[in-house]
Amino acid sequence: MHHFSLLDLSPVPEGSTTAQALANTVALAQLAEASGYHRFWLAEHHNMPGIASAATPIVIGHVAAATKTIRLGAGGIMLPNHAPLIVAEQFGTLETLYPGRIDLGLGRAPGTDMATARALRRHMAPEDSFPQDVVELISYFDTATEGAAVRAIPGEGTQVPVWILGSSLYGAQLAAYLGLPYAFASHFAPTMLEDALATYRATFRPSRFLAQPYAMMAAGVCAADTDAEAQYLRTSQMLAFARLRTGQPGKLPRPVQDIDAHIPPHVRAGVDAALSVAAVGSRATVRREIAALIDRYQPDELMVTGMIHDHAARLRSFEIAAEVLGELSLAKAA
Repeated sequence: MHHFSLLDLSPVPEGSTTAQALANTVALAQLAEASGYHRFWLAEHHNMPGIASAATPIVIGHVAAATKTIRLGAGGIMLPNHAPLIVAEQFGTLETLYPGRIDLGLGRAPGTDMATARALRRHMAPEDSFPQDVVELISYFDTATEGAAVRAIPGEGTQVPVWILGSSLYGAQLAAYLGLPYAFASHFAPTMLEDALATYRATFRPSRFLAQPYAMMAAGVCAADTDAEAQYLRTSQMLAFARLRTGQPGKLPRPVQDIDAHIPPHVRAGVDAALSVAAVGSRATVRREIAALIDRYQPDELMVTGMIHDHAARLRSFEIAAEVLGELSLAKAA
């Protein structure tokens, strides 16, 4: 494992505001930078009361202005929602303002419900143009050819690193075909993780971007002083996911003592499966569980994420995770 990184959804806790959520994101990014995380990514979601990072490039720019060295990016931009040129201009501008610090992860899903997707796109195309859109977008980051009719300014010549994100074999195959780095969304959709990584590594074609495959996996983390406290804090994310799955999205719930009293058994089974790639507990427990994930999947990079209602507890969770990941990285290197 070469690096460890952090994914933030800029959660909006019950009893709080989007303004506070965005301030919390800045504080978390500053802690991530001080704690040794390599990247800090934000994700595009729409029409979700509990997530404040909908205007993802703007939030990335805000965080970049408040940090100095950590890489920042999108994990990811949902490309079907946008014209490739617009994304190239946005991330070309970010790279121009913060050179050498910007990543662009691209996803194929809408990041929302279909009614909101229609509101975003205005006209829903029946065909899947994701591969062509990715290639077009990458071309805008190249040095412009003489006489090019359409150019991304800012954007051209910035060579912003592009990642393919996915939770199935589709993204793995596309990333391998284009010779791009690949990130798997195993923090909420782990079913195809093993097969997707194997497919990506087996079919990877060297490119001008990468000589060999580079795979990142995501994992949930909720760390605290004791296993019991971590399990309690984790109930906020479990409740939020259960409510999203049952069509009741809202702000990030407060934690509860008896999670089974709040989630029906058939819903709980789905939540547990979706959130199963995770490390939850005390420092020792989190170290053991993260080490097991790294040993099993051999990621080139591990990106951790977690939704905790209390901001101070959330900061502490990622601080503990950074200590553990730093130790594991050193042990691997040795």
